[in-house]
Amino acid sequence: MITDTGAADTDASTGPPRHIVVMGVSGTGKTTVGKRVAAELGATFVEGDALHPKANIDKMSAGHPLTDEDRAPWLAAIADEIRRIADAGGTSVTACSALRVTYRDQLRTGFPDLFFLHLQADYDTLLARMTRRKHFMPPSLLQSQFDTLEELAAGEHGTGIQDVDGIDTVVAAALEALGVRR
Repeated sequence: MITDTGAADTDASTGPPRHIVVMGVSGTGKTTVGKRVAAELGATFVEGDALHPKANIDKMSAGHPLTDEDRAPWLAAIADEIRRIADAGGTSVTACSALRVTYRDQLRTGFPDLFFLHLQADYDTLLARMTRRKHFMPPSLLQSQFDTLEELAAGEHGTGIQDVDGIDTVVAAALEALGVRR
């Protein structure tokens, strides 16, 4: 289900956005959805988690949430990777939590039309997913992500997608939001 933020319009004459960030708290399926959307668009997939400094991974693995200061070099590395792909004439789909407006602003630097797909699901569903998977982010940090999360604001280029029927439905809704006709 697509949640309208008032900014979800894509121009069918120009096609889908060239650079997309799949955002949301841990466990929402950012990587899975991002890879499938990237494949559909013929875009380069960027795994934001792979760009975390080791200190961030160690901190989260120890059960401590990241601060804004911890996130700054990580967000800069993601923005640099999007820029590298753009400079080469490519299209990108990036998995990144992008929880706060200020984080999204950092990613938008140089890319005012960066499109955000905000994946959403209820806490209990996400906690169950996180408990089953192997990831450096422990389930104990999920609440801190919900506490940090700022929904897409009016004027932000993007849309929310609620996971109510599983990954295939989320991917289909993401492609629809991007103006992709299948």
